[in-house]
Formats: sequence, structure tokens, C-alpha cells
Amino acid sequence: MATIAAPQHRSSKTESYVDNKRKEDVRHANIIAARSVANAVRTSLGPKGMDKMISTSSNEVIITNDGATILNKMKVLQPAAKMLVELSKSQDSAAGDGTTTVVVIAGALLEKCLLLLSHGIHPTVVSDSLHKASVKAVDVLTAMAVPVELSDRDSLVKSASTSLNSKVVSQYSSLLAPLAVDSVLSVVDPAQPEMVDLRDVKIVKKLGGTVDDTELVNGLVFDKKVSHAAGGPTRMENAKIAVIQFQISPPKTDIEQSIVVSDYAQMDRILKEERSYILGMIKKIKATGCNVLLIQKSILRDAVTDLSLHYLAKAKILVIKDVERDEIEFIIKTLNCLPIANIEHFRAEKLGYADLVEEVSLGDGKIVKISGIKDMGKTTTVLVRGSNLLVLDEAERSLHDALCVVRCLVAKRFLIAGGGAPEIELSRQLGAWAKVLHGMEGYCIRAFAEALEVVPYTLAENAGLNPIAIVTELRNRHANGEINTGINVRKGQITNILEENVVQPLLVSTSAITLATECVRMILKIDDIVTVR
Repeated sequence: MATIAAPQHRSSKTESYVDNKRKEDVRHANIIAARSVANAVRTSLGPKGMDKMISTSSNEVIITNDGATILNKMKVLQPAAKMLVELSKSQDSAAGDGTTTVVVIAGALLEKCLLLLSHGIHPTVVSDSLHKASVKAVDVLTAMAVPVELSDRDSLVKSASTSLNSKVVSQYSSLLAPLAVDSVLSVVDPAQPEMVDLRDVKIVKKLGGTVDDTELVNGLVFDKKVSHAAGGPTRMENAKIAVIQFQISPPKTDIEQSIVVSDYAQMDRILKEERSYILGMIKKIKATGCNVLLIQKSILRDAVTDLSLHYLAKAKILVIKDVERDEIEFIIKTLNCLPIANIEHFRAEKLGYADLVEEVSLGDGKIVKISGIKDMGKTTTVLVRGSNLLVLDEAERSLHDALCVVRCLVAKRFLIAGGGAPEIELSRQLGAWAKVLHGMEGYCIRAFAEALEVVPYTLAENAGLNPIAIVTELRNRHANGEINTGINVRKGQITNILEENVVQPLLVSTSAITLATECVRMILKIDDIVTVR
């Protein structure tokens, strides 16, 4: 009897080997590169953070501890590491402060992600969990925040001081913080109270003196001298000011060519025509009552010649020449006048009016001040002084950060404690939330919570304290309900940070958490780098 072998049914689910090694290697390399960038700026975090001396290829030296400036000057080649540089720029444009914090948080999150990936958790699961955790973190921060009114000037000054305390010029925070607050409040438009354009605050740097000599000027300041050719005036009361964008000089041919004149009579005729052409222009200017001219820098030909300056001096018109093209918009907004592009359009209604235009000696140079402007636009000028260029540049960067902090408070009127208090509270609340979640999500959110402890840990480390003891005590105090307890690096102990006036805008913290999480999620999703030549 013949036996028939039963046909063997193949499994429909065929097993095949998939090599994930390359994907893991790319992800690992990206995370290591990005972490190394975060570690480079980590020592600059906080009031006791170290400064970096940056030497550029053009032998320029910069001393700063501003995260955005440090990263911007670094020549980063690895694509994922470049994302952290862009992250710092994003924080700078969104909030203006917290540029170091956002990179440090991103670095800590990447370190935790590396651990989760090594445990076999899929990058997509980690990415989705980080998103949920960041949304929850923003809710927790908003619940912690204290509302603030723009009329409460003291709170605004405290917030600006906190930003300045971590800068090279921290000893001048008592001067720069009120100055930043007054600058921003003076340019707030009542029609759009939540919008502040920092282009309406002009920072003019002048070498000489100390940062103590920095002042807020209610008017215009030019870091240049009045034109002294032919003994023209250097002070003008009841000024009628024109901003002109044309040249007071003889016209030139449109194409490059030279005209040879061999007859002396013809040469005299050309010179006479030039004089009458310039004189005709100046008569038209004088006829409107204008006595101060701001002349835009010209790239085609000389905006003014010695001859035109001589005639302007005879007409008793004060001349400020070589005004930069990008300054024109600020000037016309401040003076409430119109720029004049052609001599035929020179009319009295296009002029601006001020009580006084004068040249002032300052240090080893001179500046021009315009004060008492009638119907002045919503702008202000800050004159920053410094003993050397390094201090001057850092004072400007620090003041910009303080202005951004006040702008954040105008946009989102909530304050939050500093000194690592919000991060520890977030870590505690997210850790408790992770315990009630099931599966991989809980693991990932707990890792997110642990990563946030990097901020208080780094603050303590940079201040020369024992970070483990400080963070442990901080956790304990927060568990007992003291949510505004943070690290007081000046006293070297844990205190109620709100009472110590260490406060920051809510927008700085929320944007730091959101942007850092977005950046980390993007790096996690990359599994290959394709180079296109």
C-alpha cells in the first residue's frame, strides 16, 4: 500500500533578516554630535556660568556667555549638530533669552533618548511620548505662573535684572534693567498693546566712559560728526529737518566715460554751470525754511561735494552726511517726516521739527543729538558706553536680551520663578504622571522628567556647589509643596526664589521646552544621511 506524503504548507509569514545596524549607527552619531554641542555651552548656564572667548578667522575676539552668540560663531559641520545651532537661533527670535537653557535641555533629552533606544524602544514611540510630555509640561508651567500687569514696573525690572545677572555686565544690571523696561514701554503701541517691535529701540554704541554712562535718549543720536566744511553751523535751535535721498553734487553721465575739455573758456563754463546747478538746489532747500539736512549715503557718486558744503554753510544749513540706508526708516518714524528722493519734491510739509540739533563731545569723539522732536513717533534710542570694544559689544548683546525679556512680558503677561524651580517642579509632576501611564509611554515620560533636572544640576555645578545634595534637597522641598523653591547661587543655598526677585517670563520657559522637544524629535526621526554633491 503506497503512502502519499502530505504537502507541507509554507508559512504565509516569511521571516527575513533586516539589517537595522546602519540606521542605529546614524542615529547614534547624530545624538553624540548634538550632545557635544550642548556640552560646549553647558558651563555658560546661570549667573555663575563661565564666559567663552571666541577667536574668529578674521582675528576678531569676542568674550560672551550668551548661548546664541557662542553657537552662532562656532563652525559646526555635522548636520545634526547644526540643528542645535538653529535651535538656539529659534529661541533667540521667539523669546530672546534662555538660548543656553534650550540647548542644555535638548542635550539632556538626547542623552535619555540614547538610553531608551538602547533598551529597544522604537524611535517613533519615544518621539510621540516626548510630544505628549512637552504639552503636559507647558500646562504645568502655566499653572505655576503669576500674572503681571505692565503698570507693575517693579516686576518688569526684576525680570530684566534676572536676565542680566548671568551676563558679563551683570554688575550694571541695576542701571540696564530699568533702562530696558522704560525703552520697551515707551514704544508699546496702545492700538496693539501685545505687539512690540524692537526695531523701534535703536542701540547706538560709543567707545569711551564706562557702562555706567549708558543713557536713554528721548530723541535721535548719530554716531558721527556734523560736516565742518567751510565753517558750517554745529548747533541749530528750532530745527526744520529734511531727510534727503538725492545728491547735492553735479550730475554725472549714466555710462562710464570721460569728457576731455581742452578750451579754458569751456572749462570755466562747465564750472560755472556746476555752481549754478548746486546753487539752484540749495535755494530751493532754503526756500522751504529747512535748516538741517540728513543726507543718505550714496553709492553712485558723492552725495555732497566741497562746493555744495560751502554753499550749504553760507546758507546756515547744518549738514549730517553719510546716513546709512537701513537707518532711514527709523529716522523718518522718529522725526515724523517723509524722505525726499528728488529736489523737485522738496516741500515744507515733508520736514520734521525739533527744538535742538547739536554736536556733543563724548569721550574722544563726537555725536549728534536731536532732542525736543515735535510729534515724535513711538521710538527711543539707547546710547551704550564702554571702556573697550569687547565690553561695548557684550553690553549691547546683554541689553538686547533684557529688551527681549520685557517684550515677552508684554506679549504674554505671566512671570515664573527662576533658579531651576520650574524644571524641578516639572520633573516632579511629570514623574508622578508617568507612574499612572501604562507601557512604553510611561518609561519615556519618566526619562523626559529626569532629563529636566539637568538645569538645576548645572546651575549648582557652575556655582561650585554640591549638585547631588542640592538637587536632592530641592526635590524634597518641592515634594512638600514649596513650588517656588530654587537655587540661590549668590547665597549658595536653597531659598524661595520669588521672594529673592529671581523671576523670568513664562514665554521663555515654555518656548525652551517646546523648541527643545521639537528639535530632539526631529533628530530621533532621522535614520540616514544622504549627501548630495
